[in-house]
Amino acid sequence: MISKTYSFGLLGLEPYPVEIEIDVANGLPTITIVGLADTAIKESKERVRSAIKNSGFNWPAQRITINLSPSDIKKEGACFDLAIAMGILAATGQINNAPLENYYFLGELSLDGQIKPVHGVLAISLAVAKTLRKNIILPEENIKEAAIIPEISAWPLKSLKEVIQFLVDPALKQPFKLSSEQFLKGNTNYTIDFSEVKGQFFAKRALEVAVSGGHNIILIGPPGSGKTMLAKRIPTIMPDLNLKEILEITKIHSVAGTLLNNDGFISTRPFRSPHHSISDVALIGGGNIPKPGEISLAHYGVLFLDELPEFSRKALEALRQPLEDNLICVSRMKKTLIFPACFILAAALNPCPCGNYFNPEKSCHCPTTKRKNYLGKISGPLLDRIDIHIDVPPVKYRDLSEYKDAETSKEIKLRVEVARDIQQKRFNNTKIFCNSQMHGRLVKEYCVLNNEAKALLRMAISELGVSARGYDKILKVSRTIADLRKAEIITAEDIAEAIQYRSLDRQLQA
Repeated sequence: MISKTYSFGLLGLEPYPVEIEIDVANGLPTITIVGLADTAIKESKERVRSAIKNSGFNWPAQRITINLSPSDIKKEGACFDLAIAMGILAATGQINNAPLENYYFLGELSLDGQIKPVHGVLAISLAVAKTLRKNIILPEENIKEAAIIPEISAWPLKSLKEVIQFLVDPALKQPFKLSSEQFLKGNTNYTIDFSEVKGQFFAKRALEVAVSGGHNIILIGPPGSGKTMLAKRIPTIMPDLNLKEILEITKIHSVAGTLLNNDGFISTRPFRSPHHSISDVALIGGGNIPKPGEISLAHYGVLFLDELPEFSRKALEALRQPLEDNLICVSRMKKTLIFPACFILAAALNPCPCGNYFNPEKSCHCPTTKRKNYLGKISGPLLDRIDIHIDVPPVKYRDLSEYKDAETSKEIKLRVEVARDIQQKRFNNTKIFCNSQMHGRLVKEYCVLNNEAKALLRMAISELGVSARGYDKILKVSRTIADLRKAEIITAEDIAEAIQYRSLDRQLQA
């Protein structure tokens, strides 16, 4: 006898429907799984066998053939266990008149028949909403991901036995629903604050400018000057996420399996800080079956690279395309996958191998050649794509010992939101939303300088030897500085501040 059940697989961030056909026929008791299944799926026959037997049902001593369609897409994971088990029970006549065709089944089975959580439920739920079959049965732990989508009915169930009882009598349980207010309320739930940072007023101002315009930033300073402390607090001054951004971020983290919180969704800005030993594939995404990397997990948030020169040259150069295009394109023989990567890059590095160059309290013993080679690990093209470079000097004792309240993240955030609102209105009819994303025509249209600003910029460019891309970066940063003071025309003061945020240009010229 043949039965059919329905589930979903994932290819990158994109789900696709999978039809599971089960044929139970006379012959030697064997199980054959076809349809480009990976090892985890092939091992599902043992999990499904034990789950069916331990749930009080009979395992057929017959030949079982399982076909996963479409057969030309490589499938992975244990998310098809529940659908396979339901198909076998239907094919052997142990569940009669169960409306299997009305539901998608999603879940991994334990040996005792319990249903375990799986990855990518939000992405799958978005795809289910576009089909005629809008019911999905899934693990309880994944229910909040699915319930975010109001167009579908999501049924959270604990075990194989409970699924069968539900299909026999659907009135036993109601679909789980979640209102948008429930996952928008946690947007400002941060445990750290800028008021905890002593001194470093210049660095704080630079971070405010960076967040206001969506600019990438490098912090250069000796060990212990507070570079990491400052970077970790960047999300606290970023505008709250809207519903569209929450869904995009949660979708990526759901596919990657990083939804560790009990809410089932992410409502605060991501902050990712990978170790410098990370490979280029882990950083940008990919693999045999492509998965999102760290830059996609930082989507709409911050990617922090501490000790930047210690990262491999290959990994750093892989950042160049996403920094320009805000996406990653992963090509395979049969398909090209797109991963979103709209993030602020915050990097930190020492000014020399020993870290004491420009430190007024400690002497640096690094030869000039060694210091230049150390900074030379960061390529010019990558450096051109980073808008702001600032020095972070050691904190003085006077700043550390004073108990005067510093400016809070909330106060800085209010100014950032004003600048972002100005940009949103400015780019209302375009696909960009902040100054850092302006292309040539928009830079020419909106970066209007007065005569004093033009003269200062001309003089600075000739002395620093800034590239054409660096010239654009200075204009974009000065546009953001002007937005923070709600001005239309960029003045010499704005240009001067933007030039101050190019310290690596000056150091490399030295």
